[in-house]
Amino acid sequence: MAGHCEVSALCFEDVVASYGAYRALNGLSFTLGAGEALAVLGRNGVGKSTLARVATSLVPISSGRLDVLGKSIASLRTHDVARLGVVHLPEGVGLFSGLSIEENLVMRVGGSNSLERRERLSHALESLGALKDRRRTKAGQLSGGQQRLVAVSAALAAQPKLLIADEPAMGLSPAAANDVYEALSKVTSSGAALLIIETRLGHIERLCSRALIVSDGRAVFDGEISRAHEELARLL
Repeated sequence: MAGHCEVSALCFEDVVASYGAYRALNGLSFTLGAGEALAVLGRNGVGKSTLARVATSLVPISSGRLDVLGKSIASLRTHDVARLGVVHLPEGVGLFSGLSIEENLVMRVGGSNSLERRERLSHALESLGALKDRRRTKAGQLSGGQQRLVAVSAALAAQPKLLIADEPAMGLSPAAANDVYEALSKVTSSGAALLIIETRLGHIERLCSRALIVSDGRAVFDGEISRAHEELARLL
């Protein structure tokens, strides 16, 4: 496992993480390779969102090994992990409703200098399709699916090396969910790694060939997504 950790985008080795006396992760182990798309599945409350928070240093680990993009993040803060090239789209992420689409994008695309920020903003706007002509529209006037598309476009424009998306299509219509997953499909084409957290299979099968099923803070299945149906049905 150690050798795999050094070359992986994300590596959990017997990771334990707790909220007070409650163990959310209980010896979780898996690796995610560069350019790979991994589906993390399981019912609510089994540790999937904690996995994302741990990987971005929002929640510290109690024990085990955790490497992100080849580096141990044990002593890093969340903004340090972001600087490595990690972008986290948490569950139910929204925009600042009083700001325009463009203003929200400016706050999210990042960049080390003004030229790079302008280029990333331009890229994000172009990826919005018809929404780019509404760049001055307040985010609060957008539908939930449109808001999610803006957030995903900003994430892609930030040029992540690892993108973690927690239930990106939650609460969206089938059409809006299709749009969000179509946008996410561009992540791995650039060589970045993609980890998508969902409760069930569905849209995620279009993007990921491999699935990790989590139960009680442990991995109970790690293999081809086509073989995950039976195990997931048993747990749900």
